[in-house]
Amino acid sequence: MATRERRLAEFDGNGQPPPDLPVQVLCEDHSGTYQLPFACRFVDGEWRNHESGGTVEATVVGWRLQRPRGTAQP
Repeated sequence: MATRERRLAEFDGNGQPPPDLPVQVLCEDHSGTYQLPFACRFVDGEWRNHESGGTVEATVVGWRLQRPRGTAQP
C-alpha cells in the first residue's frame, strides 16, 4: 500500500488548475487517501465532476494532469 506522502507526491499540482482543465484528484478521509474515478474541474472555489458538473463532496488534497488510461505508474 502506498504511503500518504508517496500518493501526495504523485498528485503534484500546485495552486489551482485552470477552471476549464479536467484533472485527476486525490482525496482523503479517515481511512486514507484515494483517487476519484472521474475527472474534476476547479470552478469558483469548488471541485466539480467534469462530466456531471456536480460538486465533489470529499476533501481534495492534491491534483494532477490527467494521465491516459493504461499508462503505467512508477
